[in-house]
Amino acid sequence: MNPAAALRDAGLAALVAFGLFAPLVGLRTDVSPTGGLFLRTRWADVAILCGIVFAGRLLLSFWLGRRGFRPTAGPTPWTARLERIGAFVAPVLLGAALVLPFIPGVGRYELDIGILVLTYVMLGWGLNIVVGLAGLLDLGYVAFYAIGAYSYALLATYFGLSFWICLPLAGILAAFWGILLGFPVLRLRGDYLAIVTLAFGEIIRVVLLNWVSLTGGPNGIGGIPRPTFFGLPFSMDGGPGTFAGFFGLEPSPTHRVVFLYYLILGLALLTNWVTIRLRRQPLGRAWEALREDEIACRALGINVTTTKLSAFALGAMFGGFAGAFFATRQAFISPESFTFIESAIILAIVVLGGLGSQVGVAIAALVMIGGFELFRDLEEWRMLVFGGAMVVIMVLRPRGLVGTRTPTVALGQKRAISGDLVSEGHG
Repeated sequence: MNPAAALRDAGLAALVAFGLFAPLVGLRTDVSPTGGLFLRTRWADVAILCGIVFAGRLLLSFWLGRRGFRPTAGPTPWTARLERIGAFVAPVLLGAALVLPFIPGVGRYELDIGILVLTYVMLGWGLNIVVGLAGLLDLGYVAFYAIGAYSYALLATYFGLSFWICLPLAGILAAFWGILLGFPVLRLRGDYLAIVTLAFGEIIRVVLLNWVSLTGGPNGIGGIPRPTFFGLPFSMDGGPGTFAGFFGLEPSPTHRVVFLYYLILGLALLTNWVTIRLRRQPLGRAWEALREDEIACRALGINVTTTKLSAFALGAMFGGFAGAFFATRQAFISPESFTFIESAIILAIVVLGGLGSQVGVAIAALVMIGGFELFRDLEEWRMLVFGGAMVVIMVLRPRGLVGTRTPTVALGQKRAISGDLVSEGHG
């Protein structure tokens, strides 16, 4: 790129940055010593940020021009390398997740972060079915998360059902609502589908907020029963009917946290296992065909209606499972926990990790959710760090960290040629 064009692009980027940062960073409402409110300006910070954007865009233009960067339609050599690395990273991540509670120095705080990361990993894998495999852009996935949470809270609070009974019921109810969402959007694609799913998520949130007699409205639902270890409560009295008393352990509040950690780990691994198994079946290959070209998919005789509804239902079911776990972990839920920003975060995890990539989604969830804690000391500036990191990843890896659109059937043929027939389920 010539210097004049690079300067023009950098100037436009700085202008856009000024339009964003001027109201968000430059103007701030503070409380005066007398208790009143006044508007404080921070134009120096805005100028610094716009200068960073200008310099970054200028350097990026020269760097990409010097390297002869061109977008490619197919997988790049880096994609193949990352896929090979992912084959080794996945067992390492699984092993680290299994032994995390027993690592010296890991306490309650680290376990809580692990639970939060695994919850988003499970949500990302569930949305990956809809977006990554079936190619259906869903901006209202948080609605199924909310349906699962409120289903568990209502069933456990009003009917006294245990967690192990409410968990599958919450998933079934979320899948049912996923099918209800799927029917009206069967003929929609792209932006129109995204708008309708976004509206569905907001409708669910508004209903939860206004149906006070059932959901408690903005006050939410409290006193949600905690899960037990197959009937053994995690009580601090250490009696014979408790978890500590049955196993002869010293009562500790960490026992419940460790149990919740392994519970969400098991649910996440179940989501991963079901997704991997299904994508190698005719249904999974129908999802991928639908993602690539819906018209060609119809021409092949694939039932597009069933394919879309199955993707919505399965993705919603895993979202309902995660919602039920969220409700029992928090023991309190309210509509404020299920806003659009949650759907945006889950979708960002799927896109940044790589559409259709299980390992990529797990890594993206670890970086995005765990990274928030690393930059907590930056306070409001950590969102800028987070946004900048997303921009860098999208520029350097537009398909995500481990992104590939190669259909599973093509991978199966490649492995069959190499002789690895057993791994693909042949025979």
